[in-house]
Amino acid sequence: MLARCDQAGTLQAEGGRVEVRYRAQDGKSYRAALANLAPSEGGEILPDDHCAEAEPAAKAAAKSGVVKSRAKKSSASIAHSAPDHGTDTIIAYTDGACSGNPGPAGLGVVLTNGKVRRELSEYLGAATNNVAELTAILRALEALEASDESVAVYTDSQYAIGVLQKGWKAKANQELIATTKQRMRNFSKLKLLYVKGHAGIPMNERADELARQAVSERANRGWLEVNSDGDPR
Repeated sequence: MLARCDQAGTLQAEGGRVEVRYRAQDGKSYRAALANLAPSEGGEILPDDHCAEAEPAAKAAAKSGVVKSRAKKSSASIAHSAPDHGTDTIIAYTDGACSGNPGPAGLGVVLTNGKVRRELSEYLGAATNNVAELTAILRALEALEASDESVAVYTDSQYAIGVLQKGWKAKANQELIATTKQRMRNFSKLKLLYVKGHAGIPMNERADELARQAVSERANRGWLEVNSDGDPR
């Protein structure tokens, strides 16, 4: 893991959180609690340009460096749980990953319908992170039959929520957005909901893992029915 620091190696926090990257060319940056981070022994201080531009881009402390660090195990980081929608709601957690932006991209979906849980890990080839996030939502909806059942789709992409249900005007990905919107109309009780990434919510973390797995392996793993631990049934 890479974390924002100054030239002396001191982690730089804003509001108690530090900008971190899981991979230098990931295309995503995150905000981790300072209390959950500690520099690794012998960690190397690297220049800013070691990392590709990310969403959101790090603009504060432009002259500081990044240092390799490790996350401390903390009960606070895994104490979160998913909202209780009841047993009648179909729930999907979706995520996209991109090594560079654009770059090799993948998506992950965790879909639960009652006691049945299915997972998808799909490699998309060269694409942007926004394409991966949108396609993950589309794949979740494509896996469901049109119905009047309650459906909750979670994403950590504010962009996806904006262009799909807040009326944001998009200059790119218009065909993909239109296709996804059309699919959304098949569900009269669909909710597209924002979930904070890397906040310890198990199914969201799993969707992220599936997306990154698709990128690292450059491979597709079709829909699989799994148990609560993510192992194939």
